Amino acid sequence: MRSENTLFVGGPLDGRVLPVLLGMTGQPPKTYEVPEPHDDGSPPTVHVYRRAPARVNRLGLPSGWKYEYDPEGKAPDTGPKWPWRKPR
Repeated sequence: MRSENTLFVGGPLDGRVLPVLLGMTGQPPKTYEVPEPHDDGSPPTVHVYRRAPARVNRLGLPSGWKYEYDPEGKAPDTGPKWPWRKPR
C-alpha cells in the first residue's frame, strides 16, 4: 500500500507531517480520526480532521492534500441532493 506524507493543521496534531495510507484512487481518506486515550479509564476523546486541498494550480485542480481540524467532529451531510428529500 502506498502512503503520502500529509500536513495536519490545527488541533493536537498541528504542524505535524504524518504518513497517511492512500486509497485505490490514490487519494487519502476524506476524514482522519485520532483517538486520545484518558488515564482514568473513560472512553477516549476522538479528534476529527477533514481533507482539504493543500495547493491549487492554475486550472483549479488540487495538487496534494492536507488535513484541517474539525472541532465539532460531525459528519458532513453527504449524498445526492434530491429535490424531494426532506432537509436534515
